[in-house]
Amino acid sequence: MDHQKQYGLQAVKLFVDLMPKYLCNFAAQLTITNECMTLQDIPNIKHTNADNFFLLCGPCAIEGEDMALRIAEKVITITDKLNIPYIFKGSFKKANRSRIDSFTGIGNEKALEILAKVSETFKVPTVTDIHEVSDAALAAQYVDVLQIPAFLVRQTDLVVAAAKTGKVVNLKKGQFMSPEAMKHAVQKVKDAGNNKAWITDRGTMFGYQDMIVDFRGIPTMREFAPTVLDVTHSLQQPNQTIGVTGGRPDMIETIARAGVVNNVDGLFIETHFDPANAKSDGANMLHLDNLEGLLTNLAKIRATIKAL
Repeated sequence: MDHQKQYGLQAVKLFVDLMPKYLCNFAAQLTITNECMTLQDIPNIKHTNADNFFLLCGPCAIEGEDMALRIAEKVITITDKLNIPYIFKGSFKKANRSRIDSFTGIGNEKALEILAKVSETFKVPTVTDIHEVSDAALAAQYVDVLQIPAFLVRQTDLVVAAAKTGKVVNLKKGQFMSPEAMKHAVQKVKDAGNNKAWITDRGTMFGYQDMIVDFRGIPTMREFAPTVLDVTHSLQQPNQTIGVTGGRPDMIETIARAGVVNNVDGLFIETHFDPANAKSDGANMLHLDNLEGLLTNLAKIRATIKAL
Protein backbone atom coordinates (compact mmCIF):
# COMPACT_ATOMS: atom_id res chain seq x y z
CA MET A 1 0.00 0.00 0.00
CA ASP A 2 2.85 2.34 0.89
CA HIS A 3 4.47 1.60 -2.46
CA GLN A 4 1.21 2.31 -4.24
CA LYS A 5 0.89 5.65 -2.43
CA GLN A 6 4.49 6.49 -3.27
CA TYR A 7 4.00 5.70 -6.95
CA GLY A 8 0.75 7.61 -6.92
CA LEU A 9 2.38 10.68 -5.45
CA GLN A 10 5.20 10.47 -7.99
CA ALA A 11 2.68 10.25 -10.82
CA VAL A 12 0.81 13.29 -9.53
CA LYS A 13 4.04 15.26 -9.18
CA LEU A 14 5.09 14.33 -12.72
CA PHE A 15 1.69 15.41 -14.02
CA VAL A 16 1.91 18.75 -12.20
CA ASP A 17 5.45 19.34 -13.44
CA LEU A 18 4.74 18.48 -17.06
CA MET A 19 1.25 19.92 -17.51
CA PRO A 20 2.30 23.60 -17.81
CA LYS A 21 4.87 22.64 -20.44
CA TYR A 22 2.32 20.51 -22.29
CA LEU A 23 -0.28 23.25 -22.24
CA CYS A 24 2.27 25.78 -23.44
CA ASN A 25 3.25 23.56 -26.37
CA PHE A 26 -0.40 22.87 -27.17
CA ALA A 27 -1.20 26.58 -27.12
CA ALA A 28 1.74 27.29 -29.41
CA GLN A 29 0.56 24.62 -31.85
CA LEU A 30 -2.97 26.01 -31.71
CA THR A 31 -1.70 29.48 -32.44
CA ILE A 32 0.21 28.26 -35.48
CA THR A 33 -2.71 26.19 -36.75
CA ASN A 34 -5.26 28.95 -36.33
CA GLU A 35 -3.08 31.85 -37.40
CA CYS A 36 -5.13 33.78 -39.91
CA MET A 37 -5.40 37.02 -41.78
CA THR A 38 -6.55 40.37 -40.52
CA LEU A 39 -8.19 43.14 -42.51
CA GLN A 40 -4.89 45.01 -42.40
CA ASP A 41 -3.52 42.37 -44.80
CA ILE A 42 -5.72 43.82 -47.55
CA PRO A 43 -4.32 46.85 -49.40
CA ASN A 44 -6.37 50.07 -49.41
CA ILE A 45 -9.06 48.81 -47.07
CA LYS A 46 -10.52 51.49 -44.80
CA HIS A 47 -12.37 51.64 -41.48
CA THR A 48 -10.49 48.65 -40.05
CA ASN A 49 -10.76 50.06 -36.53
CA ALA A 50 -14.53 50.54 -36.69
CA ASP A 51 -15.27 47.12 -35.12
CA ASN A 52 -17.83 46.55 -37.85
CA PHE A 53 -18.41 43.65 -40.21
CA PHE A 54 -16.55 43.97 -43.50
CA LEU A 55 -18.34 43.89 -46.84
CA LEU A 56 -17.71 42.30 -50.22
CA CYS A 57 -20.17 43.91 -52.60
CA GLY A 58 -20.63 44.61 -56.28
CA PRO A 59 -22.14 43.11 -59.40
CA CYS A 60 -22.05 39.41 -60.13
CA ALA A 61 -20.08 39.97 -63.32
CA ILE A 62 -18.21 42.89 -64.85
CA GLU A 63 -20.46 43.96 -67.73
CA GLY A 64 -18.58 47.13 -68.61
CA GLU A 65 -16.54 50.00 -67.20
CA ASP A 66 -19.35 52.49 -66.62
CA MET A 67 -21.53 50.06 -64.66
CA ALA A 68 -18.61 48.93 -62.49
CA LEU A 69 -17.56 52.48 -61.63
CA ARG A 70 -21.16 53.53 -60.99
CA ILE A 71 -21.80 50.68 -58.57
CA ALA A 72 -18.45 51.08 -56.82
CA GLU A 73 -18.94 54.82 -56.28
CA LYS A 74 -22.37 54.27 -54.74
CA VAL A 75 -21.25 51.49 -52.42
CA ILE A 76 -18.18 53.42 -51.30
CA THR A 77 -20.31 56.46 -50.44
CA ILE A 78 -22.52 54.25 -48.24
CA THR A 79 -19.72 52.29 -46.55
CA ASP A 80 -17.74 55.45 -45.81
CA LYS A 81 -20.82 56.91 -44.17
CA LEU A 82 -21.34 53.80 -42.04
CA ASN A 83 -17.64 53.03 -41.37
CA ILE A 84 -17.81 49.60 -43.00
CA PRO A 85 -14.57 48.12 -44.39
CA TYR A 86 -15.29 47.51 -48.07
CA ILE A 87 -13.96 45.33 -50.91
CA PHE A 88 -15.39 45.75 -54.42
CA LYS A 89 -16.54 42.44 -55.91
CA GLY A 90 -16.87 41.57 -59.58
CA SER A 91 -16.28 38.39 -61.59
CA PHE A 92 -14.00 38.86 -64.59
CA LYS A 93 -15.51 35.75 -66.16
CA LYS A 94 -18.35 33.35 -65.36
CA ALA A 95 -17.26 29.78 -66.05
CA ASN A 96 -20.06 28.01 -64.15
CA ARG A 97 -23.15 28.51 -66.31
CA SER A 98 -26.31 26.45 -66.73
CA ARG A 99 -26.43 26.83 -70.51
CA ILE A 100 -23.80 27.29 -73.18
CA ASP A 101 -25.49 30.48 -74.38
CA SER A 102 -25.33 32.11 -70.91
CA PHE A 103 -23.23 35.26 -70.45
CA THR A 104 -19.64 34.45 -69.45
CA GLY A 105 -17.91 37.81 -69.67
CA ILE A 106 -16.64 40.69 -71.80
CA GLY A 107 -13.11 39.27 -72.13
CA ASN A 108 -10.67 38.36 -69.40
CA GLU A 109 -8.12 41.13 -69.81
CA LYS A 110 -10.77 43.77 -70.40
CA ALA A 111 -12.71 42.85 -67.27
CA LEU A 112 -9.57 42.62 -65.14
CA GLU A 113 -8.44 46.04 -66.34
CA ILE A 114 -11.82 47.44 -65.26
CA LEU A 115 -11.36 45.92 -61.80
CA ALA A 116 -7.94 47.56 -61.62
CA LYS A 117 -9.45 50.90 -62.67
CA VAL A 118 -12.07 50.63 -59.91
CA SER A 119 -9.27 50.09 -57.41
CA GLU A 120 -7.15 52.94 -58.75
CA THR A 121 -10.06 55.38 -59.06
CA PHE A 122 -11.52 54.89 -55.60
CA LYS A 123 -8.52 53.47 -53.68
CA VAL A 124 -10.53 50.40 -52.76
CA PRO A 125 -9.47 46.72 -52.73
CA THR A 126 -11.05 44.31 -55.19
CA VAL A 127 -11.94 40.61 -55.31
CA THR A 128 -12.66 38.31 -58.24
CA ASP A 129 -13.13 34.56 -58.60
CA ILE A 130 -10.88 32.19 -60.51
CA HIS A 131 -11.74 28.87 -62.12
CA GLU A 132 -8.52 27.45 -63.54
CA VAL A 133 -4.96 27.22 -62.22
CA SER A 134 -3.78 29.62 -64.92
CA ASP A 135 -6.30 32.22 -63.75
CA ALA A 136 -4.52 32.66 -60.41
CA ALA A 137 -1.36 34.38 -61.64
CA LEU A 138 -3.31 36.38 -64.22
CA ALA A 139 -5.95 37.74 -61.84
CA ALA A 140 -3.39 38.38 -59.11
CA GLN A 141 -1.86 41.09 -61.29
CA TYR A 142 -5.09 43.11 -61.05
CA VAL A 143 -6.94 42.35 -57.78
CA ASP A 144 -6.23 42.05 -54.07
CA VAL A 145 -8.31 38.98 -53.17
CA LEU A 146 -8.72 35.75 -55.14
CA GLN A 147 -11.96 33.87 -54.65
CA ILE A 148 -12.35 30.11 -55.04
CA PRO A 149 -15.88 29.23 -56.20
CA ALA A 150 -17.90 26.87 -54.03
CA PHE A 151 -18.05 24.13 -56.67
CA LEU A 152 -14.23 24.20 -56.94
CA VAL A 153 -13.11 24.59 -53.34
CA ARG A 154 -11.92 20.96 -53.13
CA GLN A 155 -9.72 21.39 -56.21
CA THR A 156 -6.30 21.28 -54.57
CA ASP A 157 -4.31 22.59 -57.53
CA LEU A 158 -6.58 25.62 -57.83
CA VAL A 159 -6.48 26.44 -54.11
CA VAL A 160 -2.70 26.05 -53.97
CA ALA A 161 -2.21 28.19 -57.08
CA ALA A 162 -4.26 30.97 -55.49
CA ALA A 163 -2.36 30.67 -52.22
CA LYS A 164 1.04 30.83 -53.91
CA THR A 165 0.26 34.24 -55.42
CA GLY A 166 0.47 35.64 -51.88
CA LYS A 167 -2.96 37.24 -52.23
CA VAL A 168 -5.75 36.86 -49.70
CA VAL A 169 -7.80 33.78 -50.63
CA ASN A 170 -11.57 33.70 -50.18
CA LEU A 171 -12.69 30.05 -49.93
CA LYS A 172 -16.38 29.61 -50.65
CA LYS A 173 -17.86 26.65 -48.82
CA GLY A 174 -19.16 24.04 -51.23
CA GLN A 175 -22.93 23.68 -51.21
CA PHE A 176 -22.28 19.98 -50.63
CA MET A 177 -19.75 20.38 -47.79
CA SER A 178 -20.05 20.42 -44.03
CA PRO A 179 -18.70 23.40 -42.09
CA GLU A 180 -16.16 21.09 -40.45
CA ALA A 181 -14.75 20.06 -43.83
CA MET A 182 -13.68 23.63 -44.58
CA LYS A 183 -10.76 23.34 -42.18
CA HIS A 184 -9.01 21.24 -44.83
CA ALA A 185 -9.44 23.92 -47.48
CA VAL A 186 -8.00 26.52 -45.12
CA GLN A 187 -5.12 24.20 -44.27
CA LYS A 188 -4.28 23.79 -47.97
CA VAL A 189 -3.77 27.55 -48.20
CA LYS A 190 -1.58 27.54 -45.10
CA ASP A 191 0.42 24.52 -46.26
CA ALA A 192 1.14 26.43 -49.46
CA GLY A 193 2.79 29.12 -47.31
CA ASN A 194 -0.06 31.63 -47.10
CA ASN A 195 -1.98 32.39 -43.88
CA LYS A 196 -4.26 34.95 -45.54
CA ALA A 197 -7.51 33.06 -46.03
CA TRP A 198 -11.11 33.35 -45.02
CA ILE A 199 -14.21 31.21 -45.53
CA THR A 200 -17.49 32.27 -47.14
CA ASP A 201 -20.69 30.34 -46.51
CA ARG A 202 -23.01 30.54 -49.52
CA GLY A 203 -25.65 28.10 -48.32
CA THR A 204 -26.18 24.35 -48.51
CA MET A 205 -28.27 22.46 -51.03
CA PHE A 206 -31.77 21.76 -49.73
CA GLY A 207 -33.22 19.35 -52.22
CA TYR A 208 -32.55 19.88 -55.91
CA GLN A 209 -33.70 23.48 -56.37
CA ASP A 210 -33.19 25.38 -53.15
CA MET A 211 -30.56 26.50 -50.64
CA ILE A 212 -30.58 26.84 -46.88
CA VAL A 213 -28.18 28.50 -44.44
CA ASP A 214 -27.28 26.42 -41.39
CA PHE A 215 -26.20 29.08 -38.91
CA ARG A 216 -24.75 26.42 -36.61
CA GLY A 217 -21.85 26.31 -39.03
CA ILE A 218 -20.79 29.94 -38.51
CA PRO A 219 -19.04 29.45 -35.14
CA THR A 220 -17.54 26.19 -36.39
CA MET A 221 -15.94 27.80 -39.44
CA ARG A 222 -14.79 30.81 -37.43
CA GLU A 223 -12.54 28.39 -35.53
CA PHE A 224 -10.61 27.89 -38.78
CA ALA A 225 -10.64 31.37 -40.36
CA PRO A 226 -12.62 34.62 -40.47
CA THR A 227 -16.04 33.75 -41.87
CA VAL A 228 -18.23 35.64 -44.31
CA LEU A 229 -21.90 35.04 -45.10
CA ASP A 230 -22.77 35.25 -48.78
CA VAL A 231 -26.28 36.57 -48.41
CA THR A 232 -27.41 36.75 -52.03
CA HIS A 233 -26.05 33.42 -53.29
CA SER A 234 -27.54 31.71 -50.24
CA LEU A 235 -30.90 32.72 -51.64
CA GLN A 236 -30.38 31.19 -55.06
CA GLN A 237 -32.79 28.58 -56.40
CA PRO A 238 -30.59 26.59 -58.79
CA ASN A 239 -31.29 23.86 -61.34
CA GLN A 240 -34.41 25.47 -62.77
CA THR A 241 -35.83 23.76 -65.84
CA ILE A 242 -35.40 26.90 -67.98
CA GLY A 243 -31.64 26.82 -67.36
CA VAL A 244 -31.55 30.14 -65.46
CA THR A 245 -31.01 30.22 -61.70
CA GLY A 246 -33.84 31.68 -59.65
CA GLY A 247 -33.70 33.42 -56.28
CA ARG A 248 -35.43 35.01 -53.30
CA PRO A 249 -34.16 38.60 -53.04
CA ASP A 250 -37.11 39.38 -50.75
CA MET A 251 -35.29 37.38 -48.05
CA ILE A 252 -31.97 39.25 -48.27
CA GLU A 253 -32.45 41.33 -45.12
CA THR A 254 -33.74 38.33 -43.16
CA ILE A 255 -30.63 36.25 -43.93
CA ALA A 256 -28.26 39.19 -43.49
CA ARG A 257 -29.69 40.08 -40.08
CA ALA A 258 -29.35 36.48 -38.91
CA GLY A 259 -25.74 36.45 -40.06
CA VAL A 260 -24.84 39.61 -38.14
CA VAL A 261 -26.59 38.31 -35.02
CA ASN A 262 -24.51 35.15 -35.28
CA ASN A 263 -21.25 37.11 -35.40
CA VAL A 264 -20.13 36.65 -38.99
CA ASP A 265 -16.97 38.61 -39.68
CA GLY A 266 -18.14 39.80 -43.07
CA LEU A 267 -21.04 39.91 -45.51
CA PHE A 268 -21.08 39.23 -49.24
CA ILE A 269 -23.83 40.95 -51.21
CA GLU A 270 -24.22 41.20 -54.97
CA THR A 271 -25.96 44.36 -56.14
CA HIS A 272 -26.92 46.09 -59.37
CA PHE A 273 -28.81 49.23 -60.34
CA ASP A 274 -30.95 47.12 -62.72
CA PRO A 275 -31.08 43.52 -61.46
CA ALA A 276 -33.82 42.54 -63.92
CA ASN A 277 -31.43 43.20 -66.80
CA ALA A 278 -28.18 42.10 -65.14
CA LYS A 279 -26.29 39.60 -67.28
CA SER A 280 -25.74 37.16 -64.41
CA ASP A 281 -27.58 36.24 -61.18
CA GLY A 282 -30.09 39.08 -61.42
CA ALA A 283 -32.77 36.91 -59.79
CA ASN A 284 -31.10 36.98 -56.37
CA MET A 285 -29.38 40.38 -56.41
CA LEU A 286 -30.13 43.34 -54.17
CA HIS A 287 -31.21 46.48 -56.00
CA LEU A 288 -28.55 49.14 -55.47
CA ASP A 289 -31.20 51.59 -54.27
CA ASN A 290 -31.92 49.32 -51.29
CA LEU A 291 -28.33 48.89 -50.15
CA GLU A 292 -28.01 51.90 -47.85
CA GLY A 293 -31.14 51.07 -45.86
CA LEU A 294 -30.04 47.47 -45.47
CA LEU A 295 -26.50 48.28 -44.34
CA THR A 296 -27.74 50.98 -41.97
CA ASN A 297 -29.97 48.43 -40.22
CA LEU A 298 -27.22 45.82 -40.15
CA ALA A 299 -24.68 48.24 -38.69
CA LYS A 300 -27.13 49.07 -35.89
CA ILE A 301 -27.64 45.38 -35.16
CA ARG A 302 -23.89 44.84 -35.15
CA ALA A 303 -23.41 47.64 -32.63
CA THR A 304 -26.11 46.17 -30.40
CA ILE A 305 -24.64 42.66 -30.54
CA LYS A 306 -21.14 43.94 -29.75
CA ALA A 307 -22.54 45.79 -26.72
CA LEU A 308 -24.03 42.66 -25.17
